[in-house]
Amino acid sequence: MDDLLLIGNDLCEIQNTEKLLHGKFSIKDLGFLNFFLGIEIVKPAHGITLYQRKYVLDLLSETGILGCKPCSTPMDYNNKLYSSSGSTLPDATSYRKLIGKLLYLTNTRPDLCYDVGHLSQFISTPTDQHKQATYRILRYLKTNPSLGVLFNSSNNTSLKGYPDSDWGACLDTKKSVIGWCFFLGTSLVSWKSKKQNTVSESSVEAKYRALAMASCEAQWLISLLDDLKFSNSSHVPLFCDNISASYIAANPFFHECTKHIEIDCHIVRERMQNKTTHFLPISSSQQLDDIFTKPLPPASFHSLISKLDMLNFHIPSCRGLLKYAPQGKNKAHTPSSKN
Repeated sequence: MDDLLLIGNDLCEIQNTEKLLHGKFSIKDLGFLNFFLGIEIVKPAHGITLYQRKYVLDLLSETGILGCKPCSTPMDYNNKLYSSSGSTLPDATSYRKLIGKLLYLTNTRPDLCYDVGHLSQFISTPTDQHKQATYRILRYLKTNPSLGVLFNSSNNTSLKGYPDSDWGACLDTKKSVIGWCFFLGTSLVSWKSKKQNTVSESSVEAKYRALAMASCEAQWLISLLDDLKFSNSSHVPLFCDNISASYIAANPFFHECTKHIEIDCHIVRERMQNKTTHFLPISSSQQLDDIFTKPLPPASFHSLISKLDMLNFHIPSCRGLLKYAPQGKNKAHTPSSKN
């Protein structure tokens, strides 16, 4: 890779860095940033939007389903997939390539995070049903190929997180799926969907492991904001929809039911005691992280999408968001090395 970005709010410093690089390498200034590694960058009036419309359209054209009928959700919530569902494909190469391309798309499409992650666990021996599920994702992409994440410039620096888990979701191993998402102000800045490494004996244990991983992610985000000279005045709230997990976190004593998750208990409690995080109750119906842990029916899925602060940039009714911000104060260069 010979492309790089220079991003900052000091134009003189950017130009000095560019001259320094030009003295060592033969580089070319491509001007203001609008496209980089398949990601399109647009600056509406309220911040910066990242999306991959061209990447999606090229993927649909390459797979031959550009003219297909769109689909409302990326995965059928009534169809549970497992490793031996369907007939094994004679050649798994095309499936693996498609999953790899969809994984790159999750950089700007958190709505695909769970679905692509779930299908990626079948790349060793994919079946025809697994391939049909990937094509359903492509049909969903045709519905809104320009959907992306919006980073609002008027945001504050307060963090909040939504950890969650789906107990025993994997039909093959009975391992739980955990996920989390973090917002900086109103902008989604971090999201994750992952199958747990071990089997959880209860839904409380699965939830608590999600809290432990989300607590570590909150600590990392706070450190990152400190490095960027942004102050986070209060400890990060984690919205938990499991009362039992909150009680365990507040209980200073371990008993027979919690010994198997004692390490996770220590991690969560340590973050609470040093005021890195604190728990707030939330109902399961309002848990935003459900989209990262399980397939959902269309109504629930689109309700959560609307709360992730994502923007479909090519819809004309965006009420002023399509007005470009004046360029000149914040300049992003894309020098390209030719050595």
